[in-house]
Amino acid sequence: MKTFTTMAALAAFVVSSIAAAAPVNINTASASQIAEALNGIGLSKAQAIVDYRVAYGLFSRADEIVFVRGIGESTYENNKSDILVK
Repeated sequence: MKTFTTMAALAAFVVSSIAAAAPVNINTASASQIAEALNGIGLSKAQAIVDYRVAYGLFSRADEIVFVRGIGESTYENNKSDILVK
């Protein structure tokens, strides 16, 4: 029984690691890459990020993502460690 519990815990960890956000450069990534990498960002919001970047230029800081319509402070806070702007 202990082996089963250990295996179940390991499986849960692997699945949660896969579902977690991954670092993404919002200055170079496609909308689909952004949507896939950031939590709470679907394809339409990700496209808004790309459209903003095209219209106004590259992001200088990760927190500038809140200038994109539909992206609020809480979305930024939930993803700030995964947003790159190199």
